[in-house]
Amino acid sequence: LVATGSEVSVILAAADRLAADGIVARVVSLPSWHVFDAQDEAYRESVLPSSVTRRISIEQASTFGWERYIGEEGVAIGMTTFGASAPFPDLQKYFGFTPDRVVEEARKLLAG
Repeated sequence: LVATGSEVSVILAAADRLAADGIVARVVSLPSWHVFDAQDEAYRESVLPSSVTRRISIEQASTFGWERYIGEEGVAIGMTTFGASAPFPDLQKYFGFTPDRVVEEARKLLAG
């Protein structure tokens, strides 16, 4: 589970829910692609092991660019439309920026 900024709290909650069901999930805070990409290969591999191919990213801004970190089997949760207007908690639920959505996608990845 990979996120940046405020979405880290979402993946932490999702990881706790998965753990309650015996599913271990790695949680990665990736606040800067630029800084991460500048690290040596060994470090990047230690954070995002190539052997782990079922990955989920969540960023409220966009899904753009996340494919390089989640790979072909991964799921990117993010904005794919212009947006909407409503109270923020309502928008989070509407667009799926919730632990429930992350857990749902994780279960699909593990089942598939």
